[in-house]
Amino acid sequence: MVALLITSTPFTVAQDIHCDKNKPCEVGYCGTNNICGTGPDYYSKAKCINSCTYKAECNPGKWDSQYFNATKCPLNVCCSKYGFCGTTEEFCGKETVKRPSCDIGSQSVKRVIGYYGSGGATRKCNPMIPEAFPQGIYTHIYFAFGSIDPKSFKVVPANTGDEQLYSQLSSLKTRDSGQELWLSIGGWTFSDKGSPTATTFSDLVNADETRQNVFFATLTLFMQTWGFTGIDIDWEYPVDIDRNGRKSDFKAYPRFLKRLKSALNDYKYGLSVTLPTSYWYLQHFDLQNIEPYVDWFNVMSYDLHGAWDIGNKWTGAIVGAHTNLTEIESSLDLLWRNKVSPSKVVLGLAFYGRSVTLATSSCSEPGCPYLSAGDAGCSGEAGILFNSEISDLIREKKLRPKLYKDAAIKTIQWNNDQWVSYDDRDTWKLKANFLKSQCLSGVLQHWALRSTLTLAPA
Repeated sequence: MVALLITSTPFTVAQDIHCDKNKPCEVGYCGTNNICGTGPDYYSKAKCINSCTYKAECNPGKWDSQYFNATKCPLNVCCSKYGFCGTTEEFCGKETVKRPSCDIGSQSVKRVIGYYGSGGATRKCNPMIPEAFPQGIYTHIYFAFGSIDPKSFKVVPANTGDEQLYSQLSSLKTRDSGQELWLSIGGWTFSDKGSPTATTFSDLVNADETRQNVFFATLTLFMQTWGFTGIDIDWEYPVDIDRNGRKSDFKAYPRFLKRLKSALNDYKYGLSVTLPTSYWYLQHFDLQNIEPYVDWFNVMSYDLHGAWDIGNKWTGAIVGAHTNLTEIESSLDLLWRNKVSPSKVVLGLAFYGRSVTLATSSCSEPGCPYLSAGDAGCSGEAGILFNSEISDLIREKKLRPKLYKDAAIKTIQWNNDQWVSYDDRDTWKLKANFLKSQCLSGVLQHWALRSTLTLAPA
């Protein structure tokens, strides 16, 4: 029997199954028939000539421990008969995930969260000063981002001038009764290689209680000083070596959050945690032991595709919408597999599009190849266009957007080779109906701009 070789992600991708004494297997053992395979049946039928120390991800059920690394898969996903973890029928057979279900008409949106980036007021196009937040829409405003001194673990502003923005945002609470201002600490660049804070989250959660207490004390003082009533931990990502994590993060993070929640409870402050949609990163979050200590999770259901896929042998430079609802729904299944309550899930929405330069103008559907990120717009970053820029393109070039209703996204193509996927009021409504049908508690708008989704809490 020859094993079907795939990646450790929940997506099925073909591998080169041929090997020899000089060419090891990408995955599996190399037998005398020069074919890669897994498990005792294959290993016993063909003596191993290369890659003989290989172990499968998981145990399909009857293998001895010498053949696999773990008895079950992360996040309770399925183990295939060849010892690989995944979520498709190839791994799970007829097993399905029980998804939450609510009546759209009776389900309310409890939280509408708007991210405010510290550079929002000074960007050259579509700038947004704190006073521009529309009234009566947001239940929470997240300031992104706060920082942590990597040596002392004291909470500090990330940028010069942030304190002034704190005050301006806090003053909005006087016009919107009940609105809360929260501080989000971290973000993607916080853990970038070369950043002074690259290992700070990992260092903090693995530190002794005395050092963690410095963080707790300075955090609560910081929040009292500037009017924050909650904190979001945006760690991207624990455990993953490429993101400067450690293996010990998996168990240390829930312990840290338990202590953090206890410190916040003394002041009745809230706590949320930001989660990825990707199995690759989410597998390193111990969801069942984290959930008891958070008020809710913010799911980053955007940036599912982008120019970072170029050169990735598992995904490749293939056209895909970065907020595809069908993919988002599959990603949420990872939460349901781990008994996360939908009442603790907030769905992220994007106010920008991800653009690419097509390989050929005649092929612009999902699955078509592309060459690079799309031409840079106002942000100066290739591959990103603000919604205001997309609206201008549609108007000026008299474009006709294409709606993909199942995916709840729209796309446009212009200048022959430029393509972008984005959301607007039509697709936000589709996504809002979806989150209500799944009993989710709210939405998070990333990043907040002058244009807003008409989805007031109810």
